[in-house]
Amino acid sequence: MEYDLAIIGAGPAGLTSGIYAARAGLNTLVFEQGAAGGQALLTDFVENYPGFPEGLTGQELARKFTEHLSKAGIKITYAGVDNITKQDKGFTVLAAGKEYFSRAVILSMGTQPRKIGVPGEGEFTGRGVSYCAICDAPLFRNRKVAVIGGGDTAVEEALYLTKFAREVHLIHRRDRLRAVSLLRDRALQNEKIVMRWNTVVEEIKGDKLIQALVLKNKETGEVFEENFDGVFVFIGSVPKTECIGFEISKNENGYIITDEWLATSQPGVFAAGDIREKFLRQVTTAVGDGALAAMSAEKYLVEKY
Repeated sequence: MEYDLAIIGAGPAGLTSGIYAARAGLNTLVFEQGAAGGQALLTDFVENYPGFPEGLTGQELARKFTEHLSKAGIKITYAGVDNITKQDKGFTVLAAGKEYFSRAVILSMGTQPRKIGVPGEGEFTGRGVSYCAICDAPLFRNRKVAVIGGGDTAVEEALYLTKFAREVHLIHRRDRLRAVSLLRDRALQNEKIVMRWNTVVEEIKGDKLIQALVLKNKETGEVFEENFDGVFVFIGSVPKTECIGFEISKNENGYIITDEWLATSQPGVFAAGDIREKFLRQVTTAVGDGALAAMSAEKYLVEKY
């Protein structure tokens, strides 16, 4: 079957693109390899989304987005996209062994957590090493855990972990947090959070589960081992671009470069949300991207076909 538009990824950007595409009358297909909602699903509490002054959980917000898409008449195809290839008059999307043809594509696959790249990280992933506090925090009730990072996400996740863990050590390579002042203040005032400034992780050690971290103080050069029951890594993200089977312009960090219409260097392909080069990555900016990408795709289709 042929489609006007294929949207790859059903986070806030992809879901919004689907809603706007449906309103524009485009025959649209949305792909999602996991659960719809993207990073919003992994956020404990969203308090800066307009229209919800009291805040709401990330899961509640994701559910509202998904329900809106369903009401617009678009179903999500729950399958991972293996490859997107360029054809003469459009694109072929390969997902779960099936091929789908679409005249235009919106890339909204989002990002995945950046690894710290130290010995033991891969070995103990899922056995004490985590990249999602909301997923795994209950496993560390009354335990001592470390959070690696100093940005908004790291501080938000550290605060969430204090609901479960006995101690949360926030390990940051600098001498001050990069998070916004509201989050910084909350972390500094939380009695369960221990700040570990100018410190980096050199190794993760354990047996069947994580048991300790080898840490290095960047100021003194001291290397020492300290017992921990878990470590949560939040040092940034990497865009998910592996399935793109054609040349497309990216910046030095792998994020897709777009113009003001969110068009990429490949005609007929647009990018929305965290996957593209941008200053701010929030649910609000993803939603704006999704709307613009869908309308730009419609304009492209009208002019070309």
